[in-house]
Amino acid sequence: MADPRFFQRAGPFTLGELASRSGALVADGADPSRLLTDVAAVDVAGPEQITFLDNRKYVDAFRQTRAGACLVDPKLAYLAPAGVNLLLASDPYRAYALVAQAFYPVPVPQARVAEGCVVDPTAVLGTGVQIDPGAVIGARAELGDFCRIGANAVIGPGVVLGSGCIIGAGATLSHCLVGNNVNIYPGARIGQDGFGFAMGPGGHLKVPQLGRVIIEDEVEIGANTTIDRGAGPDTVIGAGSKIDNLVQIGHNVRIGRGCVIVAQAGISGSTRLDDFVAVGGQVGVTGHLHIGMGARLGAQSGVMRDVPAGMTVGGSPATSMTEWLRQNAILAKLARKGGSSKE
Repeated sequence: MADPRFFQRAGPFTLGELASRSGALVADGADPSRLLTDVAAVDVAGPEQITFLDNRKYVDAFRQTRAGACLVDPKLAYLAPAGVNLLLASDPYRAYALVAQAFYPVPVPQARVAEGCVVDPTAVLGTGVQIDPGAVIGARAELGDFCRIGANAVIGPGVVLGSGCIIGAGATLSHCLVGNNVNIYPGARIGQDGFGFAMGPGGHLKVPQLGRVIIEDEVEIGANTTIDRGAGPDTVIGAGSKIDNLVQIGHNVRIGRGCVIVAQAGISGSTRLDDFVAVGGQVGVTGHLHIGMGARLGAQSGVMRDVPAGMTVGGSPATSMTEWLRQNAILAKLARKGGSSKE
């Protein structure tokens, strides 16, 4: 059970209501009127809780679960112990996400401007905006309806937020236009100068960074991530993209729709990621590259060349995953031979 000091629970819900919310089907023999009060992991769930099975590694726990209900793939439903009400879903984890959202919805902002905030008189605040203590809202900034601005966050002059945005404590936003339902986590830095210099023996001259950051709808940006504004062209984060903590995105980068970028990745300036690219943890991508739609960059890859659409790469310098695995196998074989010859 989630700690009530931090999470406010809704419900209870009937099994039928949860099926409707998640798109799952009530299995034969299950009771649609069964009341459920919470979500829980499969190995600890009790008779009033609903759980899910998505990974075959947890089949043994599923066979012994005491949960009142479970979301499960129809192919694995036969493994359920007696008495468990089943909801059938082809993607149980996604269905579980919708169920968990029902029990733990995002808190509605409390329409208030706390004491200690600084709100410029030329800023425009929409309906139901919540601004927590210490936040600063700059001149001509525009905040859409039901935005929530965390403590000590800074919304710079001219910044525009769409409706339903959540800006975490201590985050700073400048030179950016933000869509609807964007979640920017604490400590993120959006819109600062890009790293642009005309280098030479006489000194490195700063090149004015005259672009913006454009963040489209339904984007999430993790804690302490930094996104530089463009040098002239804008830096763009496409709709529905999810960016983890501690990611660096350079100036003029264009991220397509539905991309996923995992922690500690770095994407250098003017690189373009098409839609639905997945970037693993600690990946480094050099500048001015094109990563095709649906490409996957394995963790710790060093990407120095364009990656075609749909390709999976790994290693440094990155190559196709098949080639990288083959290289590793050859190196391991050579190492074993070298070790045996010394013996």
